[in-house]
Amino acid sequence: MVATPIGNLGDVTHRALQTLASVDVVAAEDTRVTGGLLQHFGIKARLVAMHAHNERGGAQRVIEWIREGKSVAFCSDAGTPAVSDPGAVVVDAVRAAGLRVFPVPGPSALTAALSASGIEADGVVFAGFLPARGAQRKERLAALAAGPWAIALFEAPHRVSQTLGDLHAALGERDVVIAREITKKFETIARVPLAGARAWVDADDDRRRGEFVLVVEGRPVEHVSAIEPRVLLATLLAEVPLKQAVALAVKITGGKRNELYQIALDTKK
Repeated sequence: MVATPIGNLGDVTHRALQTLASVDVVAAEDTRVTGGLLQHFGIKARLVAMHAHNERGGAQRVIEWIREGKSVAFCSDAGTPAVSDPGAVVVDAVRAAGLRVFPVPGPSALTAALSASGIEADGVVFAGFLPARGAQRKERLAALAAGPWAIALFEAPHRVSQTLGDLHAALGERDVVIAREITKKFETIARVPLAGARAWVDADDDRRRGEFVLVVEGRPVEHVSAIEPRVLLATLLAEVPLKQAVALAVKITGGKRNELYQIALDTKK
């Protein structure tokens, strides 16, 4: 599993180049993207497309290649494979077949954004890409709002404005770091209050271009633990199913599941 640059080719690691040059097959999310990278560094390799639509079947091909004695490298378009990108299915299948998987670490938009965010947190929840719309999106936002941790997520340019508005509605008054085009020419990293974040990106068309990582500051644990369980469960039950509400309440309060489940049942009635 080979991490590749997220924008600046200078970020590629020596080990990544050595690996890509030495393997028998390079399985790539997009052969055009990875092919351009290989060409830039003068690497000739057998490229095979392996993306979200053919990954499950492609995993079996990888297993067959390895059993034949071949070595295989997997690359997503940019960054670390399997982090909101294809790769996890291949890894799981290869391991299940009793074969070995090696990470070749390197660039990651997630860790890059966290390191430059300036947001202090005891823990960070990585939410990937939020569901685009509907009940699933609402439930995910409610679950994120219930926790005390900082939140990191990816977003596309055509949805970033709406997402910032939804985050403010769900999370309230917190700061968000908007990291855009990390490591690229027009890299922008700005910390703004969630209340004004949507207006900030809407004020300039350039602020809505590129790929985004959003990092929202967490809520102090002591503020959450002071919430009375019935109040917390009533809030959660208005947004998510009963079992999910109870599971979240257990994590947040540290209370006993059976007791919280009974409170939830009473509240539901």
